[in-house]
Amino acid sequence: MLTRRHFVLSTAALFSAPIPQAVLAAPTSDRSKWAAWDAQVTPANYDPSTSNPWGFHPRFLPQLVQANDGLTPGDIHVDAVARYIYHIRNDGTAMRYGVAIAKGNLYEPGTYLIRRKTQWPTWTPTPAMIEREPSVYGPVADGVDGGPTNPLGSRALYLFVGNRDTYLRIHGTPSPKSIGGRASSGCVRMVMAHINGLYDQVSTGSTAYLYPPEDRITAQS
Repeated sequence: MLTRRHFVLSTAALFSAPIPQAVLAAPTSDRSKWAAWDAQVTPANYDPSTSNPWGFHPRFLPQLVQANDGLTPGDIHVDAVARYIYHIRNDGTAMRYGVAIAKGNLYEPGTYLIRRKTQWPTWTPTPAMIEREPSVYGPVADGVDGGPTNPLGSRALYLFVGNRDTYLRIHGTPSPKSIGGRASSGCVRMVMAHINGLYDQVSTGSTAYLYPPEDRITAQS
């Protein structure tokens, strides 16, 4: 028989116990699908210098160009005015690709170290992004699995200052028509088929130079 005292103690224990919190799984990237995803984002009969199903200006297609003297092979240079990224090669040439850069004042010129590179990365918006655009980033605050619709696309190069992750990336994009414009929240975007070709040529420990965009140059002149 339950006494009144037993009932009171049992009830108190029930309502004083901590309520278990739901544990949200971190976003993942299914490695078994990587090859299929690569094929999905690569145009049929792909020729880097001519394939352009995305319809942007042909100048943004990959081209082999002469590099400026004195540049270190392996490094990356982002011309934010012309919207080009250059990867310096050992023979004094560079592979040039079209990019999109960050909108407004979110683009951050500087010198960065590529300390990490990832195929089909997962992505989680930063608190600053969620605060700035809650309607856009709030619904995906817990992260997005790797795949063709992930905002980082098929490959990502992670930019650091020393050992500090800046949360800036050079990455693929599921919005290739943005190439040549200003669209991201800080990162440098590339066509996924293009960054797939660049990715294997870039070594961790290389330096990435992000030069000022047109509005910063105008303001300083």
